[in-house]
Amino acid sequence: MNYWLMKSEPDVFGIDHLMQCENQTDSWDGIRNYQARNFMRDDMKIGDQIFFYHSNCKEPGIVGIMQVVKESYCDHTALNKKSKYYDAKSTKDNPRWFMVDVKFLRKFKHLVTLKQMRSDAVLSDMQLLQKGNRLSILPIAKKHWTYIKNIGA
Repeated sequence: MNYWLMKSEPDVFGIDHLMQCENQTDSWDGIRNYQARNFMRDDMKIGDQIFFYHSNCKEPGIVGIMQVVKESYCDHTALNKKSKYYDAKSTKDNPRWFMVDVKFLRKFKHLVTLKQMRSDAVLSDMQLLQKGNRLSILPIAKKHWTYIKNIGA
């Protein structure tokens, strides 16, 4: 199993939105960064665990856990001319962008804030905390996964 972190703005699509979806499941669409896309397309597998990270908000941090329930497939928003994620170079036969389906597993009792993670020596080598790293999807080392999961419990 792999571990991931996926960022979303809570006022656009937060963990509470996912909890309210049918079967607490939704597609993770709109990713328009090639490296993040490659993680979804090439590496994410059914059962992989994901930290749900609220970004671009007053208190950014990890708010809960979800998991991959459907592996990568064409991101339909790239094909929709009315979507803000439309990409004229992406086609159904030759998609440029992909998405996965995720399912809510649990919400943390305690927000694990970015500030808290930055001040914790155990997490100093975590990819999220490296200077200049702004990807919306990141792999998480098992040691970091276990440590953060226990903090948020």
